Amino acid sequence: MIAELGVFSMVLSLIVAALLACLPLAGAQLGIRSWVALARPAAALHCLLSLLSIAILTWCFRVGDFSVLYVAANSHSELPMVYKLTAVWGGHEGSMLLWQVMLACWTLAVAWRSRALPPEFVARVLAVLGWISVGLLLFLLFLSNPFTRLVPAALEGKDLNPLLQDPGMVVHPPLLYMGYVGFAVPFAFALAALISGELGAAWARWSRSWTLAAWGFLTLGILLGSAWAYYVLGWGGWWFWDPVENASFMPWLLGTALLHSLIVTDQRGAFRSWSALLAICAFSLCLLGTFLVRSGVLTSVHAFAVDPGRGLFILCFIVAVVGTSLWLFAWRAAALGQGGGQFGLLSRETLLLVNNVLFSAAALAVLIGTLYPLALDVLRDEKISVGPPYFQAVFLPLVLPAVALMALGAVARWKLSTWAEIWRRLRAALAWTVVCAVVLVLSNGRLGPRISPATLLGVTLGLWCVFGTLAHAWQRLAPGWREGQGWQRLARQPWGWWGMLMAHAGVGIFVLAVSLADGLESKRETSVAQGETVELAGYRFRFDSLAPAAGPNYDAQRAQFSVRHGDEEWLMFPEKRVFRAQTMGLSQAAIDSGWTRDVFVALGEPLDEAGRSWSVRLQIKPFMDWIWLGTLMMALGAGLSLMDARFRVARQRAPRRAAAALQEGPA
Repeated sequence: MIAELGVFSMVLSLIVAALLACLPLAGAQLGIRSWVALARPAAALHCLLSLLSIAILTWCFRVGDFSVLYVAANSHSELPMVYKLTAVWGGHEGSMLLWQVMLACWTLAVAWRSRALPPEFVARVLAVLGWISVGLLLFLLFLSNPFTRLVPAALEGKDLNPLLQDPGMVVHPPLLYMGYVGFAVPFAFALAALISGELGAAWARWSRSWTLAAWGFLTLGILLGSAWAYYVLGWGGWWFWDPVENASFMPWLLGTALLHSLIVTDQRGAFRSWSALLAICAFSLCLLGTFLVRSGVLTSVHAFAVDPGRGLFILCFIVAVVGTSLWLFAWRAAALGQGGGQFGLLSRETLLLVNNVLFSAAALAVLIGTLYPLALDVLRDEKISVGPPYFQAVFLPLVLPAVALMALGAVARWKLSTWAEIWRRLRAALAWTVVCAVVLVLSNGRLGPRISPATLLGVTLGLWCVFGTLAHAWQRLAPGWREGQGWQRLARQPWGWWGMLMAHAGVGIFVLAVSLADGLESKRETSVAQGETVELAGYRFRFDSLAPAAGPNYDAQRAQFSVRHGDEEWLMFPEKRVFRAQTMGLSQAAIDSGWTRDVFVALGEPLDEAGRSWSVRLQIKPFMDWIWLGTLMMALGAGLSLMDARFRVARQRAPRRAAAALQEGPA
């Protein structure tokens, strides 16, 4: 009866979520304090029941209960235990349950960390999150129940998709969903402010830390997904503009704009309309991504192809959530206003406004490229593929100016700045960037392969971003060193400032690494027989031998390649695996990583019956590790910012002062 207990816990969770959605919201509107007080206990009970349901599903996988349809479809008796954990969220039903569990955890976190906020406002926030949980639990119980019984029980499971049998998939989905679902919190804060009419800067101040946390988790999730594509799929790329990749990237773009908009709303009282609308749109794109992945309208290595009924439910849910939130926004639009007073054409507000416009336009460009093939298929029954050429032509011209303006935004003053002041603060960074760019142009093709103008532009922008960040740090810290109080001044800097530096430097390193990795890579697809040698970019690859190998649930052909570069020589062991349960072949690439390059070898298919000749993919990819480093620095920047005491000010205020803060703007 373990599986039935899982269903029972979801039913109880639905009942509690419905109470959370209705009673606190009504109590806040009608002034019934006893109903308002129910919000926090209901959030805690809802989270406990949700955790119980996924714990029961995990137990079913652990014991191999093949009488549960979802377990039989995604597990196998020979599957290693670590991948049985992966299988819990490796299919459609389990991933949707994980979505719901993450939402319940965020709901409890808001209830716990908002004790100093006005109870009525918190009740509205938790009620909005409760309504979202109600929709998800109805979907799980009636259309995607992970505890559905299989009668008679299967003797053996079908096994987990071999592509998901990778250690990275143990942590990638939870991290991605923590970010994905986390944008429900700023969405709920925005809707609570719109419902109550309390539209000052206070709600933005309170939701800023939650937005930072969600953005940081989403950044880590995207990082692990890209690394998984690079290490596991065997084609040697880290981003392919896959529609499911875009589904997580679009909320990240709007989340980046939302973060910067909340800074202005919090500190200057401006951009309140921007902040509210971006919070709504970011979460709406999270729901849209869920529809794209779970509805079966996409063909992707990441997508779950399911029946149309599920897709229709999710689509109706999106329409209800987005339609209601946009109606509320339109209703309160006049009261939101711009706020913050006037600011000059050259000011931090203006630069952050340009940032909002560019990132929103970039998200729209990705959205069009993702949905256009689907719309064309529905309307004209034509199938087309929108790939990297479109996104590089449309997306990059929007994002690269935002990167170029990043250094200016960090040093510009609020309200009004001057070009002379910005020049004084950034002239050293500009000089170093120009010197490096000139050296690159003069040495292009002499010390290595020629690089394109686009690569030179990307490298220059990356250097400008890094040097601009260093210049900003020097401008802020240098006076202390000149006065003999360098360490004291260093210690006085807020964590949020360090986080900003870390994230901005990470963007620069990321842009620099991507430009070099794509612009300087060498690749070759060829056939090679045992004993033969192939050369690529100064590297010599000799196919030494091929031998059988066995894993816990697969058989493999394991090749040995001797690789020589200069005086160095080492061995690499790519594999061609066949998983026993599904008889599915998978190429496991061998990658030798270094700080300046990755050497990538992947086996293709045998070209003769004896298996002595194989097709192989060889790649030399410069600075791949710097891509992961730059992305990790962005996520760490969010983590450092969350340590800033200024984000805990709202919790330390008395409820009366917090309530007064809500009246900062027109209602």
